Amino acid sequence: MVNEAPHEGSASGRLSVPVLLRIVTVMLLWALCFPLITVGLEMVPPFYFAAARAFMAGGALLVFAMTLGRPFPTACSTWASLVGIGLTATSLGFLGMFLASQFVAPGFATVVANTQPLIAGVLASVLLGERLRAGDRVGLLLGFAGVTIMTLPRVLADGGNAYSLGTAYVLLAAIGVAIGNILMKRVANGVDPLMAMGWQLVFGGVPLLIAAAVLEPLPSGLWTPRFLTVLVTLALLGTALAFYLWFAVLQSSSLTRANAFSFMTPVFGIAIGIGLFSEDLGAFQLVGIGLVLLGIQQVTRG
Repeated sequence: MVNEAPHEGSASGRLSVPVLLRIVTVMLLWALCFPLITVGLEMVPPFYFAAARAFMAGGALLVFAMTLGRPFPTACSTWASLVGIGLTATSLGFLGMFLASQFVAPGFATVVANTQPLIAGVLASVLLGERLRAGDRVGLLLGFAGVTIMTLPRVLADGGNAYSLGTAYVLLAAIGVAIGNILMKRVANGVDPLMAMGWQLVFGGVPLLIAAAVLEPLPSGLWTPRFLTVLVTLALLGTALAFYLWFAVLQSSSLTRANAFSFMTPVFGIAIGIGLFSEDLGAFQLVGIGLVLLGIQQVTRG
């Protein structure tokens, strides 16, 4: 059991401005991931794509950490936790994301994936001793309701008939990421974040590469400039930088409070769609964004 001290960014227990900026940056980077995955899957099959993302991101973080002279993890329990994070947050998380992108629309996938804070909130209460206040419970439910409302029109338009398998994959990803977040929080104050996230990504990439070698032919599009552009953006910004910033957040904030901001990812996704793809902002989206912001306010207030 990990004893939590109320030091979430400031002495008053409130999230400081630097911590908030890190969280918002992570959510914005995560919002870019599904569009990039969808584009990349047009050229490379899912397991090779997922493995390439994990190894490139993990390798970049480890090279950066070694260049800065960051210390290697020493305790066997820390290494075991990093393997566990890799198998859950990376192996299961990436597997679910990449396979789901073949079957479901990004909006629907975002709804299901953002059940992760609810799963992690319950697990954090049981395993980390984080107390869920009434405001935490209300805020998490409001956030999930907002995400659901934002993407409900798209789900209804598709009839829902083709989503059963894709939903199962996204749920698998959400469960993997939730468990990985619990393990991250347990080791957050005992290991360098660059080393931790670099190693877990490498460990998580191994099962994905094995699955690719067994199940998929070697893709011809792996070295095309278009795919490499997508891969580098996804691996370095949407993965390496996002994981590093997220781990740093967990060093100074409770998991439940930081995780509430995961509901902002679909909000950023809608903003990206409006700015880059001329998507309309309807009543459902406005109501959903309002619920998301209200939910975050409930969870993050001191």
